[in-house]
Amino acid sequence: MTTDPRSRAATGPEAAPELQATPGPQATPGLQGARCAGCPVTVYPADDTCPRCGGPADPVVLPGAGTLWTWTVQRYAPKSPPYQPPPGGFVPFALGYVELSEDVRVAAVLDVDDLDGLDHLRIGMPLSVTAGPGVPRARPTTPAEERS
Repeated sequence: MTTDPRSRAATGPEAAPELQATPGPQATPGLQGARCAGCPVTVYPADDTCPRCGGPADPVVLPGAGTLWTWTVQRYAPKSPPYQPPPGGFVPFALGYVELSEDVRVAAVLDVDDLDGLDHLRIGMPLSVTAGPGVPRARPTTPAEERS
């Protein structure tokens, strides 16, 4: 699956943006990354070639858990086009990088209840990451998920 970060769709005025994904012919659930056959590089989103050595890369499903590497709040609408504002207008959203195993960092919309009360977000906190149409979404891991 390749993700074009310039595309945009919204499910309503209160929804954080989703960037449209173009599924490949063998699209499967999960974060679709790629691992280089010739060097120790794993990337997200998946690509046919390694960005480091230019060699072939094989598809791999990345883990759905990681830690918060950094985060911010997107308080202004991206440039248009390609951004298309939702019917209710732009709504700010939290965005973070989640570090997965293999040193892969994935940009994800952070599913938080309130942008004014972000004191609970901490660098290094465990997050669950899910793939969907477009940019992945991440949420804090529950204690039960951490134990499993």
